[in-house]
Amino acid sequence: MSTNADLAHQLIVTLCHRYAFGDVRALLPGFELPAPKLARMRRLCLFGQRLADLDAEDFDMDGLEGAQPDLVSLVERAKRCRMPQEPGEADRGALKTMRPAFRLLLEVLEARWRRADMAGLVSCAHIMSEYLPLLVWESVWGHAADPALLPATVDVMGSRFGDRQAQEERRCDHNRTDAGATQRALKVASGPGEGWRAYLDRQHSNVSHALAVCASRCRNRCGVVNSLDKPVRDSLEDRCSVALSFGDSALIRLRHAAPVGHGFGVPSREEVSEVWARSREALAKRGEIGAAVATDDGFCLPGLPSLFTALAGVELVPDTLLRDVADLAVRTLSEA
Repeated sequence: MSTNADLAHQLIVTLCHRYAFGDVRALLPGFELPAPKLARMRRLCLFGQRLADLDAEDFDMDGLEGAQPDLVSLVERAKRCRMPQEPGEADRGALKTMRPAFRLLLEVLEARWRRADMAGLVSCAHIMSEYLPLLVWESVWGHAADPALLPATVDVMGSRFGDRQAQEERRCDHNRTDAGATQRALKVASGPGEGWRAYLDRQHSNVSHALAVCASRCRNRCGVVNSLDKPVRDSLEDRCSVALSFGDSALIRLRHAAPVGHGFGVPSREEVSEVWARSREALAKRGEIGAAVATDDGFCLPGLPSLFTALAGVELVPDTLLRDVADLAVRTLSEA
């Protein structure tokens, strides 16, 4: 291999380990690779970039016939983080459990930290804050507010969830946005795919917020919460209260203050670290659940995986999907 070829190979390897899969894919046509290897690399890089971009609706990767078994295995893992794109899909993905999605979010957030992409990091944290209450409720319901299961789940004595009249009469503490989302959530699974996808894009996160309000801020609780055993109810209240506090934290407020267009400014690593330290201190004061954030777990935002573990009730650590895709791409490039 010539010196230039050595340098080019090392560049690709470095970019793979930086998870710059889009850049690698753009550079591949300049390399003299056999057509089968080029096709494998292009497919790997496309998948890796979708992971890095959190482009979950396309994690299923069409046309995997004949693909590397290792890639097929990675795609199957990633599909656990994907929302079903049709209401009747058998694979419920992140509507069945949010846990794989949060593991991937932690890995992506750490990758953005390493790349000094603070705007991307704050955006990732914002997504976490929106769906965190579903991670909490999942431990009670066994699903993440899947609209296909939700009508039966909330059909308990005294429930006012999604009840338009109760919401209009203020017997329910949901705001107008959350109220509309809960009403829609009870009907959308029986509708067409277009409406289903629109609901997931615009309203499922509002249902998440509404459920946090049900558990921790409602002044007139209905059967959705009251039907639960008291220990479960109390734990749910504590965890949803901390989840909402995370959503109101200084870290999440960065999303609205500067990074994406409004102030033409992006926070530095130092600023994010300072803001997280303040957020962490405030969260740690919120009882036993919040105190988990004080754990020194070695994450780039220390204590964040420990906090999510306490909220979910199961261990949540960063996934290795991005790293595994990078390793597979490097192996594929080095194959004879």
